[in-house]
Amino acid sequence: MKKFLFDLFPLILFFVAFKFADIYVATGAAMAAAIGQILWLRLTHRAIEPTHWINLSVIVIFGGATLLFHDDTFIKWKPTVLYWLFAGILLGARLFMGRNLMRRLMGDKVALPEAAWSRLNDSWAVFFIASGALNLYVAFSGRFTEAQWVNFKVFGLMILLLLFVVVQSVWLGRHIQADHTSGNTQAPANSNDPS
Repeated sequence: MKKFLFDLFPLILFFVAFKFADIYVATGAAMAAAIGQILWLRLTHRAIEPTHWINLSVIVIFGGATLLFHDDTFIKWKPTVLYWLFAGILLGARLFMGRNLMRRLMGDKVALPEAAWSRLNDSWAVFFIASGALNLYVAFSGRFTEAQWVNFKVFGLMILLLLFVVVQSVWLGRHIQADHTSGNTQAPANSNDPS
C-alpha cells in the first residue's frame, strides 16, 4: 500500500493543486512530485523502477510544454502518451524481441502455458491502448469540462485499471485452477529465460 500511494503521489498532488488553483499550478506540482520521487529514491538508495523513469520523462516533457506554451493540450495528452508507450513496450518486446514482459514480471508467481502468457501480455496492451483513446475522448471531444477531465484522469482511469486487474485476476484464477485440475504442473519461468 505504501508503494502504491508513493507511486500515486504526483497524481494526488496534481488533483489537490487543481482544486485549489488551476491546471498550470497542478502541472507544476505533478512535475515537482515526480522529480521529488526520483530524488527520494536516490537518497534512500532504493531501486528506481523503469516505470518511474518513464513517468518522469513523460511528465517533464508534456508538463514542461504545458507551462512553456501555457497550453493545457500537452498535459491532457500525457496519460495517453504514457499508456500508449506502455502498450508499445509490451507489444514491441513480444513481437520484435520475443520477450513476454508480463511473464518476466509475474513468471515467478504464476505458472501459465505460453498461449496464456501471450494473451495476458496482449490484453494489457489492448487495455492501455483503449484507456489512452478514452482519455483523448474525454479531454478533447468537447463534451466534458476541464474539471471533469481532471476527475476522469485521477479517478476514472484508476477505477478502470482496478476493474481490469480484478477481471485479469479472475481469469488467471480460473486458468490456474483449470491448469491444476488437468494435472499440468508447469514450473514457473526460469529467471534465465530471455522471455
